Amino acid sequence: MQKLSGKTRSSIKKSYSVENGYPSRTRTLVDDAKFETQVNREIKREFLQEVRRNSTDEEIATEEEAFLFSGGVTLEEAPVPADYSGQAILLLGLKEGLAPLARVLKAVEVGCPSSGVLEPKGERSFGFSRQNLKGKVLHLESRTSLRRDETHDVLLELEMTRESLLQLLKSIRNSQALTRMEIVHEEIVGFKEPWYPRHVSELDNCNHILTKFEPDLDYAHPGFNDKEYRRRRERIANIAFEYKHGEAIPRIQYTEEEVRTWGHVFRQIESLLPSHACEQYNRVFKVLREECGYAPDSIPQLQDVSGFLQRRSGFRLRPAAGLLTARDFLASLAYRVFQCTQYVRHGSAPDHSPEPDCIHELLGHVPMLADQEFAQFSQEIGLASLGATDEEIEKFATLYWFTVEFGLCKENGQLRAYGAGLLSSYGELQHALSGRPQINDFEPGSTAVQEYQDQDFQDVYFVADTVRDALEKFRRWVSAGLSRRYEIAYDPYTSSVRVLDSIDKMKDALFSLKADVGHLSNAVVKMNISSRNSCYACIQYRYMFPTDI
Repeated sequence: MQKLSGKTRSSIKKSYSVENGYPSRTRTLVDDAKFETQVNREIKREFLQEVRRNSTDEEIATEEEAFLFSGGVTLEEAPVPADYSGQAILLLGLKEGLAPLARVLKAVEVGCPSSGVLEPKGERSFGFSRQNLKGKVLHLESRTSLRRDETHDVLLELEMTRESLLQLLKSIRNSQALTRMEIVHEEIVGFKEPWYPRHVSELDNCNHILTKFEPDLDYAHPGFNDKEYRRRRERIANIAFEYKHGEAIPRIQYTEEEVRTWGHVFRQIESLLPSHACEQYNRVFKVLREECGYAPDSIPQLQDVSGFLQRRSGFRLRPAAGLLTARDFLASLAYRVFQCTQYVRHGSAPDHSPEPDCIHELLGHVPMLADQEFAQFSQEIGLASLGATDEEIEKFATLYWFTVEFGLCKENGQLRAYGAGLLSSYGELQHALSGRPQINDFEPGSTAVQEYQDQDFQDVYFVADTVRDALEKFRRWVSAGLSRRYEIAYDPYTSSVRVLDSIDKMKDALFSLKADVGHLSNAVVKMNISSRNSCYACIQYRYMFPTDI
């Protein structure tokens, strides 16, 4: 458990094993997402039961009130102090005009009288003193409601203490003047959305829930009976657990057997690249051979490959002991960080690994991450995952599976592979382009709910016209369907994310964008593009960024 900006984040303590309900003996991002959803539901149910069992407050009726009452979201974490102040956004549905709103605002800023906020005196009493409920109204919006049982929707942004917000909710919960009351967002306890890193250095906080697929935990693992292999895996895993942001990635002295295993897969894959891999992959693979030591008799070091990626696309590598939970793995992509293992699969099974290893990462993922458009696609999946619900994480993980891992594209009327799971597996790469499996057009809505299997080659693959086509379709899908009520943008200057939930924050983001578009506008002029097109570009620039912004 770690302290994060006044709040705590607890690790998932339930192990990823078949005995505990894990759905498969092989580790995949989709299985992780589904298992994490299951575990989170169990934790939440147990937590709410315990809070209500131990509470002496008979007025605790909703999940939100239970979280505010306890000051946390799990039994293990230290509670947020009752006087800890933060922001919260409420959505109210009013039945009979805006008159009740004035009493809510008075209660927030002055204090709640002994009777209920919205009812005449005597109808509902909680005995709150005025000094206990002081807060600030930061923003207020109202509009005519589209619902038949309401006259108005009201969006109310507040700054209050944990205790005061709880008392306000209890006071107005059963009001006859309201049809509904919903907490849209809150930054006090953090129960409305999962924690996510706000700066690239906070990826260090994801490491404590990194779960290792230990060969000694599963008798079906190829290395189960190899004690030396198990000890080596543990030593390499410890490098990842001890790694901190900003450090150089430690180098691994690979054994002769590990290099032979790498070389076996390398030669097989290289023989299929001209006829099976997409143009972007083939172009970068040649450069990796020249600059990063990609060769059948040498396993590249992560530090060298990370530097190469940063120069090409801004991505960097971070050592991982195994497969992160889906939420934390996707969050890393938002910062153009790829969690990469350093261990090699067991030599007795060179053509298949039950979990990601450096052969899969270096041969499958790295060449495509060096491509600008693919890097953007990967990052936008990561950005969309920040603050997403468990159900949305499952969809993102599934979509990642059928694109980044097993995606196909078209080149000159022919199918080509861009997915890492294909480009690191000789057998599956042949299978995918054999004409036997079902090939569907990539549409994010259907792809994200497609059933998959991980015990054999895939039965279904999805093909996009290009990587850019996949990116544009993904953008439209996220824009129309993501439940998060604000946008998140990445700031490459500070390696942090911006939460765009106010006009002022949008102006800050526009300031940086204005400079970039200004450079493009100047370039149009200096390149002596036709005067008509040049004038059009300048007009567009001035329209997008008036001088008063």
